[in-house]
Amino acid sequence: MTTTAPSICRSCHAGCPVTVEMDGASPVKISGNRNSPTFYNFCCRRGQVMTDHINHPDRLLHSMKRQSDGSYAPIPVEQAMDEIAERLKKILDENSPRSVATYIGTYSAPYLLSGQMAGVFTAALGSPMIFASATIDQPGKDIAAAMLGHWQAGPQPFAGADTWLMVGGNPIVTMAGGIPSQNPARRLTDEIKAGMKLIVIDPRRTETAKRAHIHLQAKPGEDAAILAAMIHTIISEELYDSEFVDENVQGLAELKKATQAFTPAYAAQRADVPAEQIAEAARVFARAKRGCAAGATGANMSGHSSLVEYLLQCLNTLCGRFLREGETVANPGVFLPRAKPVAQAANPTPYKDVGEKLRVRGLAQSACGMPTAALADEILMDGEGQVKALFTCGGNPAAAWPDQKKAAEALKKLELLVHIDIKMSATARLADYVIAPKVSFEVPSISLTAERLESFSYHWGFTEPFGMYAPALTDVPEGSDLIEEWELYYGLAQRLGIGLFTVPIASTTAPLREPQDFLMIDMENKPTTEELFALYTSNARISLEEVKKHPDGALFPEDIAAAPKNPETAGRLDIGNSDMMSELEEVLEEVHEHEGYPFRLICRRMKNAYNSSLRDIPSLSKGAPPYNPAFLHPNDIAQLGLSEGDRIVLESPHGKVSGIVASDPSLRDGLVSMAHAYGGLPDEDSDIAAIGSSTSLLVSTEDSYDRYSGIPRMSCVPVKVSAA
Repeated sequence: MTTTAPSICRSCHAGCPVTVEMDGASPVKISGNRNSPTFYNFCCRRGQVMTDHINHPDRLLHSMKRQSDGSYAPIPVEQAMDEIAERLKKILDENSPRSVATYIGTYSAPYLLSGQMAGVFTAALGSPMIFASATIDQPGKDIAAAMLGHWQAGPQPFAGADTWLMVGGNPIVTMAGGIPSQNPARRLTDEIKAGMKLIVIDPRRTETAKRAHIHLQAKPGEDAAILAAMIHTIISEELYDSEFVDENVQGLAELKKATQAFTPAYAAQRADVPAEQIAEAARVFARAKRGCAAGATGANMSGHSSLVEYLLQCLNTLCGRFLREGETVANPGVFLPRAKPVAQAANPTPYKDVGEKLRVRGLAQSACGMPTAALADEILMDGEGQVKALFTCGGNPAAAWPDQKKAAEALKKLELLVHIDIKMSATARLADYVIAPKVSFEVPSISLTAERLESFSYHWGFTEPFGMYAPALTDVPEGSDLIEEWELYYGLAQRLGIGLFTVPIASTTAPLREPQDFLMIDMENKPTTEELFALYTSNARISLEEVKKHPDGALFPEDIAAAPKNPETAGRLDIGNSDMMSELEEVLEEVHEHEGYPFRLICRRMKNAYNSSLRDIPSLSKGAPPYNPAFLHPNDIAQLGLSEGDRIVLESPHGKVSGIVASDPSLRDGLVSMAHAYGGLPDEDSDIAAIGSSTSLLVSTEDSYDRYSGIPRMSCVPVKVSAA
């Protein structure tokens, strides 16, 4: 009997409401939810194939243990937890808590409790070694926000904007990257029709850039120079919001001096775009009344991650793009606590050396967390503090970490590697234990996951007060032995006799909200997922029980306006951070030319993949290859004497990979564009036509890295191209 049920998509962080067609107890078709009040019946291709994710032909239905000969055999998950706890206790008895680390990947986002439990488990052990994919993706956001300070009413929303500036993002494909993730294509279309002027800085004419009023198709790696030139124009032509700056901002003189040499003509020469186009972009942005500037993966991976994000914050601050007294917040909160916006600034907060110091490259915990690009070194380097045990969830470090050879070597050296995965991925094939999890509609979900995105970047979170709860729709396959990801950490904590707790999450870019407390989790009587949801939403503006009354989700509006400034507690936003002003001087001196490496490798996103996930689902790859093509401009293909489908070798100063040529006229000349996180392990002779190539082999973690987050240059990598 065929029925339908509402649910929440688990393919990415966006959490789109969907309708699931059920054949008995089995989901067979997924589509956008027509009854959703906010996503406009949207569900992308990645979401539509969630049934194939559940029924993946390579899916693990039992946890696996590595045998002495390197093979793997099934193991009951309770036995696996017994053994893991015993081995972990031995490591902790012989070493400091720092010897245990956790890596939380992007794919933990659709599962609220997964990354949360992974982090608190590690913290409860006494270890500060908690790493996440954000520090090899967009770490500059948190660092720049700490440098600037916090406008406690939050920035202006996307809805109703007169202009919007996007650098290095393509939200029409990624479902995020500077604009709200609730059906970004529809929202972008609506705002442009209403008169919004979109400005895009990107070396490729992406699906998003095609809609831009101004597209600066610049050389990669020149984002800082272009943004500095826009700031130069706005200050020199006095286009900034002088009243807002005078009352709430410090550092204008320092920023003016640091950007003095970055004229549009100078930036144009570096970036190979018309000087007038840079100046016009600055004028369009500054003369508008509403609209913000935002960066994404491409901007962060191309060098100067913290500086680029800081300059974007400077643009927003110069133009006063924040909510003022009496203006209402876009999302008063649903599962989040009630908003308590105040139209005033809080002073900058520490952004570097805020916690654990690492043993390599002078890196330490910063405002964005621990630097993932240094974790392999912490495993490989013998001595006091060496990482000897690693837990991973929602990620695939062997495919995603920069410098793949070093990453794989490190993963092999661990005394204990515990990996959660639905299949024997590259990382799973190096693990001691692979824990097989429940996925998708086998577990319940709530929209708090997507709502919380404001803690990463305000414009990624919900732009409306939408809330939804979705129960599990299907049982696990018959004969399987699967657990929810959070249950691994809970089970280990019980065996080790340690307590777990909830962690309040506050945003440094969104409006202030009512405070949350740390809450202890019952370690005697194992809670259900539902009970944990109730615990995590105990301070929600709208109760979980109330949201459950609306199966398709609902809007829960409340007009909450920004309160006036309190002169006794108000601070100032800082647009003249001394470290950033010094880095601008370094930008003036840098040279991007590398003799013998005439091309630049840049990153891109693919519609049929979510980083290292989903790309091997046949129904999603229809019309697209299972590998990551090496896209070049047709002119470059002709000049190199190549044709589409030819095999090539890409070589950087650090390494080399093979690729398969594809034509892309939307690129600038001189670029190779490839998606990351493809390929197998570096010592495997794999067929790239089946699984693609790992661009991580071309990246060094020790050259051109951000001094705070450690993110290396993972895009705009110098390469040479030759026929295979």
